[in-house]
Amino acid sequence: MTGDLLRCLTHDAVVGILAFQAVMLLVVLSNAVVLLRPRRGPRQGPRPDDAEGPLPLVSLLVPARNEAANVGTCVRSLLAQRYPRLELLVLDDRSDDDTPAILARERARDARLVVLEGVEPPPGWTGKNWACHQLSLAARGEVLLFADADTEFFDPDAVQAVIRTLQASRADLLSGLPRQVLGTLSEKLLVPMFYWAFLSFTPLALGLVWRRPAFARAVGQLMAFRRDAYDAIGGHAAVRGSVVDDLDLARRVAGARLACRVMDATSLVRCRMYRSGREAAAGFAKNLFAAFGYAILPYAFVWGWLAYAHLEPVTLLALHAALPAGVAADPTLLVASIALALATWVLAYARLRLPIWPALIYPLTLVGFLAVALRSFVDGVRRRATWKGRAVERPPTRWV
Repeated sequence: MTGDLLRCLTHDAVVGILAFQAVMLLVVLSNAVVLLRPRRGPRQGPRPDDAEGPLPLVSLLVPARNEAANVGTCVRSLLAQRYPRLELLVLDDRSDDDTPAILARERARDARLVVLEGVEPPPGWTGKNWACHQLSLAARGEVLLFADADTEFFDPDAVQAVIRTLQASRADLLSGLPRQVLGTLSEKLLVPMFYWAFLSFTPLALGLVWRRPAFARAVGQLMAFRRDAYDAIGGHAAVRGSVVDDLDLARRVAGARLACRVMDATSLVRCRMYRSGREAAAGFAKNLFAAFGYAILPYAFVWGWLAYAHLEPVTLLALHAALPAGVAADPTLLVASIALALATWVLAYARLRLPIWPALIYPLTLVGFLAVALRSFVDGVRRRATWKGRAVERPPTRWV
């Protein structure tokens, strides 16, 4: 009986893991195809009487709280856009660093910049959602393009490409995946795994034919809404208390049977999401448990299975090399499983222009992220978290 149990935990388990890794690879391959490419126009930029139809007025909306390190670059890149019909609104969300002074300086250089002074969020609102809501009320555009203050639209035709892609895809919400700028070693290990998870567990192709919240995804660093769709789902007011507002907004779009698409924006926009490993760990810890709706059992199952599926083949292969007679698993199956996992990681990283070497040591990357996932769980259970000097309200945890 002990032998049967051992075989179940080794050989039979590896067969199941191998099948799981194959499915993941298929999802990544399909997403590499389905992910929209930017639709570019003439190099000189579009004219108001563009051949593809009238160009909508675009409101570029940037919430900024304590973004002194980033907001100047972001604003200048948006003001440099060649799209002819846009307005730029930046909301200073009660910053206590040099953000207000930087915005005042940029406003003096270019009067097209509109700077709004935010007020403290009412009870039940997260700071960013309240800031975005205030921006939406002030915006006049037919398209609302929300961008984080740590983004840089380095291509002067980036907004043009976003709008053309939005129109060509007939999307109601178009989200973009920017190129991630990675500084420290810890950032290079932690940040790319977010993109790996996005491409590995989000079957975007299903979302094309079956508009259901389960298949809807968005990234808050770049979200372009048709104004009527944004209003129809209730805007940021509908997700006022959410920590993962981008995900919940995408789910509301799909729930209203509207079209939600994702674009590869790595050739248009770049972003340094965090500036240290500690900051990256804190940021992901704020969001991970929240993305599961603070449901304990699904969260534990997903992270437990990920650890098991990716670490057991590596562990068993190492044990087989040290004790060939002591491991029941077939080394050929172990190598095949590791090869499939490696292909998934490398393909996802390469597709979005991320450094490849962290993918080659994916077990270490995963172990680091597991520590962050545990921290997110502990903070969620304790209902204790802060971000940029504000307490983050968390709803009670639940089992499922």
